[in-house]
Amino acid sequence: MNPTHSPHLDPMPRRRFLETVALAGAASALPGRLSAGAPAAPRLTLALVGAAHIHTPGFISLIRRERPEARVKYVWDHDEPRARKRAAELDAQVADLDTIWSDAAVAGVIICSETHRHLELVQAAVRARKHLFAEKPLAGNRKDSDTMAQAIEDAGLIFTTGYFMRTAPVHLFLKEQVQKGVFGKINRIRGCNCHSGSLEGWFDTEWRWMADPAMAGVGAFGDLGTHSLDLMMWLGGDVEAVTAKTLVVTGRYGACDESGDAMLRFKNGANGLLSAGWVDIANPVSLEISGTKAHAVIVNGQLFFRCAEVEGADGRSPWTALPPEQPKPLHQFLNALAGKPDQPLVTPKEAADRVRVMEAMYQAADRDDWIKVG
Repeated sequence: MNPTHSPHLDPMPRRRFLETVALAGAASALPGRLSAGAPAAPRLTLALVGAAHIHTPGFISLIRRERPEARVKYVWDHDEPRARKRAAELDAQVADLDTIWSDAAVAGVIICSETHRHLELVQAAVRARKHLFAEKPLAGNRKDSDTMAQAIEDAGLIFTTGYFMRTAPVHLFLKEQVQKGVFGKINRIRGCNCHSGSLEGWFDTEWRWMADPAMAGVGAFGDLGTHSLDLMMWLGGDVEAVTAKTLVVTGRYGACDESGDAMLRFKNGANGLLSAGWVDIANPVSLEISGTKAHAVIVNGQLFFRCAEVEGADGRSPWTALPPEQPKPLHQFLNALAGKPDQPLVTPKEAADRVRVMEAMYQAADRDDWIKVG
């Protein structure tokens, strides 16, 4: 869970954080709006399976405001009052899981349950041939994430998860430069994703489960770190070994970690440094890539790019020649369900690979050692 799509020096107020976290970029690449006075029947029938995740309100708003062709027919949650609340917001029916799985009209499901429920829900969705958007992380451990990824891939279902950082223009530009070899030999990638959630009590009430690793699968380091980890692996490739240290800083959520740092050794020989947590009042530098021919750093959402082989890339002023923003992950999922080709979806294997690396980081922190990533 991450409150912004670009870092800011000042902490974000809780209300604006909740409104922004899944809505940012909702206007990107949207389907054509319906003509006034001529509403069309929804063409995509969905179910919301679990409504516990902090991104749920934003997803509901996105569907209602930006995707008129989509209809959420059913809502299920093990917490019935929560299911009724979200169903009312969506003008949907509260239903049991058997009803959702057996309804052929339901093309896809949006899984926003507690992470420890993902395995059972994803496996049932696969058996029912429902396409899936499942919130990140896919699981809290490698075994479950690999099981889910294999099942989804074997069934040939549409899948993605909420790694929205890939869609930002600054990151898309860097991906292009890495693929072109502009950086030369990359020696270091640093990612940082932090906010002040613990300091401001974001997880005190409705979202308390997210600060319980037994249900969330991770603490603060894994919650926010998985976003930057995805970005770093998207840019740098597979990871072969890690070490890490996590911290309880305020103790507001008991033994749940609130901050962490990890060192990574990529298979291509580069080093990585990942930082994440809920106890930071600022997060100005979110990404750095250093290579033998180029250097890039993102400061307060602005990219500074230096490369002697690229005209104008002197690193002194923000680089603004960027590609357009891509649709956010839920939009991509709905686009794919609607038959739009070439959506840049996160694959099941990618989602599982991030879990594998994050699990190794937590193991390394527990053992105070380097851990090889299998």
